[in-house]
Amino acid sequence: MTGERTLMRIHIGERDKHEGKPLYEAIVHLLRQRGFAGATVFRGIMGFGASAGIHTEKVLRLSLDLPIVIESVETEEKIQAILPELDRMIGGGLITLERARVIIYRPERNPRR
Repeated sequence: MTGERTLMRIHIGERDKHEGKPLYEAIVHLLRQRGFAGATVFRGIMGFGASAGIHTEKVLRLSLDLPIVIESVETEEKIQAILPELDRMIGGGLITLERARVIIYRPERNPRR
């Protein structure tokens, strides 16, 4: 999987749901089912989106809707093919695509199990 690929970033909220479960979980499972090379979910400590409301992790103002970013690097074709499904799943959010150059991609040699 080395060479030119596409980095997809999906920005959603922690409270977003799809069919009763967290949206980020549903997206990761979808990417896995479609044979994507991998996906990572990041939980932000602070941010704001289209609503301009600040979401923060600070103790005095604990937000229940922190920012979530899901990243995946894959071929442009695979990403374009899954975008309509993601569009149906995501009520409010942002998806960005950018070119990425993969220099190393290999499974762990001695996986811990």
